[in-house]
Order: sequence, then C-alpha cells, then structure tokens
Amino acid sequence: MAKIIGIVNQKGGVGKTTTAVNLGAYLAANGKYVLLVDLDPQANASSGLGIKVKKGESSLYEVLTANARVEAVVRKTAIFGYDIIPSTPDLAGAAVELVGRENREFALYNLLRNIRNSYDYILIDSPPSLGVLTINGLVATEHLLIPIQCEYYALEGLGQLLKTVELVRENISHPLEIMGLVLTMHDKRNLLSRQVEKEVRRNFSGKVFETIISRNVELAEAPSHAKPILLYKPNSVGARNYGNLAKEIIAMEKKIEHPAFTV
Repeated sequence: MAKIIGIVNQKGGVGKTTTAVNLGAYLAANGKYVLLVDLDPQANASSGLGIKVKKGESSLYEVLTANARVEAVVRKTAIFGYDIIPSTPDLAGAAVELVGRENREFALYNLLRNIRNSYDYILIDSPPSLGVLTINGLVATEHLLIPIQCEYYALEGLGQLLKTVELVRENISHPLEIMGLVLTMHDKRNLLSRQVEKEVRRNFSGKVFETIISRNVELAEAPSHAKPILLYKPNSVGARNYGNLAKEIIAMEKKIEHPAFTV
C-alpha cells in the first residue's frame, strides 16, 4: 500500500514542484512504483515531465468533477515505474465546483484510495495556496514534506500552514504527520543560507532532512526541456541532491519496517 506524501508550502517559488517532480523520479529510479498527482492548476509538474493533456483528453479535473475513472487519466512518464495524474488550467474551476459538494474535502482522498495498492509512493504536488484544492491534498495525505527556501522570508507563511494542518487533524480526525522539512535553493557560500539552515534546524529539531537541495542552474533549466533532472543532467549537483533525498526517504521506511533491536 502506497505511502501518500503531500509536498506543500503556501509560499510560491520555494522549489515545491521541482521537489515533487525530481523526488518522484529518483524514487522510481530506486525501484519504487510512484504516482505523482499534479494538484496545481498551473500544471507545472505535468509539463516538467513532458506530459501535455490534449483537447478532448481527461485530466485530474474530470476525475474530481465529472466522475471520470482515475485509472483512465493516469499517464506514464519517460521513467519506468513513474506515473502521473496530470493537471490542466481547468482544475482551477474544480475549486469552485467542489465548494457546494457534500464532503468536498474528501474528493481526492476517495479517488486515491482506489489505486493506492498499485504504488509504493503517491506524491501530491499541491498549489501554493490554502484553498479547497490544497485542503483536498492535505486530507488525502498522510505525511507532509515541506520545502523551505533558504532565504530571508523562509519561515513566512509556515505558521499559517501548520495551523491549517492542525485544523485538518482536529476537524477531520486525520492523522496527518510532518515527514520533514527540506531546505531548498541553498548556497553554502552565502551567509544567509547558512543562517536560515541553522534557524530551521533549531526550530524544527529532528524534522529537517539531512539532504539539502543546492541552488543549481541545471535544476532551473530541466523543466524547459520537459525532463526531470535525472534525465536532463544526471551528473549535476541538483541530481545528486534529489538522489540523496530519495534514498533518505527510503531509508526512513526501512527503519520503520525493521526497527533496531532493543533490550
């Protein structure tokens, strides 16, 4: 049964979609079956993997609003074992259409429960906001991965996100856990980056991944080539970073499955 990981931050430009696309690629490269759900109407995760929804084809929008079969919209990527449920700008309309629906917060939850046994990991790339789509992402998610940009306003908005997480826990009785925060766009030569890292690790002790995603031009270029960094520049610093992050997450799973023997 898939572990469902929501990649979320209400602040834009923090590397959220970059993390979703590339983490999924490296989990698949490590032999895992992965599904990426593009819950953002900007559809950047879809285009970043070379997936374009043509006129007349269904996407996540049709699954959420028109009862299209979820299996019918799953698309394969160029990496074996790595699938995606693509998005289109139409998904912005779903936010409006879901408002009047009963149990609207569970729309994504219900559809993912029908296919989770086919994957090891399901990653949800949520929009940079706290609207009904993001709430759907939080309710469907079991574990949160929060990208934090290594810049001055890194923690801005994080407090509101954590409050929303707590509201979901309380009002829907949902055991939503924070898997960890991942530091992105880090420049070790930059004093500010090092200060932000120190501050985040101090405030969220034990909840910050060891892996740091460095500021890397190849990571920024890869989406324009419709490829994850694994296929675009596999020897780049960014590629090594996301490879390490995937291994760290897999190691966390093994630790849970095979805990150290204690007397």
